[in-house]
Amino acid sequence: MMQLLLTTLNAKYIHTNLAIRLLYQLNKNKGNVSWKEFTIKQTVAEIVQVCMGYDVITFSCYIWNINQTLEVAKALKAINPEIKIVLGGPEVSYDWQEVLLLTYVDFIIVGEGEIPFSYFLENYPNLKDATNIAYKYNGQIFFRADSVSFDLTNYDQCLPYVDDDLPSLKHKILYVESSRGCPYKCEFCLASLDNKVRQLPIEAIKKNLLFLMQHGSTIKFLDRTFNVRKDFTIDIFQFILANHQPGNVFQFEITADIVHPDIIKFIEQNVRPGIFRFEIGIQTVNQKANLAVSRKQNFEKTSSIIKQLQPYIAMHLDLIVGLPHDYWDDIKDSFNQVLKLHPMELQLGFLKFLKGTPVRQKYLEHGYVFDEKAPYQIKQSNFLSTADLQQLTLLEAALEIYWNKPRAISLLKYITKHHDAFDFLLQLGNRFAATHSLHAYGLKEVYQILKDELDAAYAHRPVFKTLAAIDYHLQHKVKPYDLFEVSLPKQAHFECLEQLQLNAHLYRFAIIPIDHEAIKFLNIVPLLDQYLVIQFNGRENPIILNQLQSVGPSLSDLVVR
Repeated sequence: MMQLLLTTLNAKYIHTNLAIRLLYQLNKNKGNVSWKEFTIKQTVAEIVQVCMGYDVITFSCYIWNINQTLEVAKALKAINPEIKIVLGGPEVSYDWQEVLLLTYVDFIIVGEGEIPFSYFLENYPNLKDATNIAYKYNGQIFFRADSVSFDLTNYDQCLPYVDDDLPSLKHKILYVESSRGCPYKCEFCLASLDNKVRQLPIEAIKKNLLFLMQHGSTIKFLDRTFNVRKDFTIDIFQFILANHQPGNVFQFEITADIVHPDIIKFIEQNVRPGIFRFEIGIQTVNQKANLAVSRKQNFEKTSSIIKQLQPYIAMHLDLIVGLPHDYWDDIKDSFNQVLKLHPMELQLGFLKFLKGTPVRQKYLEHGYVFDEKAPYQIKQSNFLSTADLQQLTLLEAALEIYWNKPRAISLLKYITKHHDAFDFLLQLGNRFAATHSLHAYGLKEVYQILKDELDAAYAHRPVFKTLAAIDYHLQHKVKPYDLFEVSLPKQAHFECLEQLQLNAHLYRFAIIPIDHEAIKFLNIVPLLDQYLVIQFNGRENPIILNQLQSVGPSLSDLVVR
């Protein structure tokens, strides 16, 4: 009997692949079907060693793994030409002909996989009546398309993760889908090609959620616009809040400017911080660029809703570099406006020309040049030069290092209010790249480079160095040395400890002089009229001993997330 393996190469160990689990649950009683996950960081030899025991290997393919997947397929065929290689997934569902011509690829499942995969299992090797399966026979390519969609009510009893090693789920990101398709038609996104939104059975969603809440930690919904149905959204939120376990975190992709007032009211009344995360694709503030890729967005309304929900929901916001009619100054404007919203994370992505998307099909209209291999990232256009894009990659690196981690959060929040964050981070990214690797560095280098930039370009703004020093100290469980040279001399330090009656035997303290500008921004009551005091116990994150003013934001925003 045929031995078949469902597999994929995930980007990281913590990721999981929902597709192969769903296909396994639907078909595990139809023969010798197994599943296993690898990562793109594993060697080809290591993956091949595991796969060699099977007759058919079915790979789930995406832009992040297609190159490594093809390397594995080629190596498998070189060792055993009788092994059959089946590819499926979004990366091979469009413009698949060239991939199928490779000598080490035998079959490609095109589009949604449930129906053609089951047909393959039940009928292989006789596939003459197959639909949505492309294959080669006697040097010819055969393919018959069928627009039929899988009936999602078939998942009414499905628990995709039930056959996992359950203790391992606590340490991984677990993906859930409650619907397929997207109501929008953004021309850079594959989801827009399936404009019909279909729902899974509500009881099946809840049953699966309950299982994942009991065994997992981070649960991420794959729905492209989770909040498109108000009553469903509130129902799922209520179910999660009634059943979630300590440590559970849930991430949803939402469209902010259509969030219904009832959803906002529900969140304000019921959701406490730390449970929900929202991913919101802003992409650009430039309306001309939005319209060029068939997007509609009211940024003013989006910003308002983000601000309303931020006390309760952690925000992950997305921008895209390279959209049509988005010039350098447009990108700068979008970046500064969005960073002023102070999201927990801001992703600055670069336009990718995914197979099947309209933006790829129309690339000549805007002078686009992009990488021929996945992930098909923009190289230049009529709107951005190669040099522009190289500079923007340095901005993205600095954003990741200093905001998203976050290592300079109070300094950057101040800069978004009083300065130009785009220019600052771009300068910082250039300094980082000129002095150190952007991919291999330690905390020492992160802050030394920041200090060098402040000394060179912002010596006239002492508040910058004060806030940077606070950020630096808050990243250490053990009191670090005074890199930014702002702490008190030794004698004055111990005199302050004595006046404040602080226990220098049990704890260590950093005492940082702060001026009125820093006091006002941090919204704190200074100790002894002029100091901020940070306490270290050597085991946990440090704490700030100053009290908050009567009105204002929480200093917890400055502590390591």
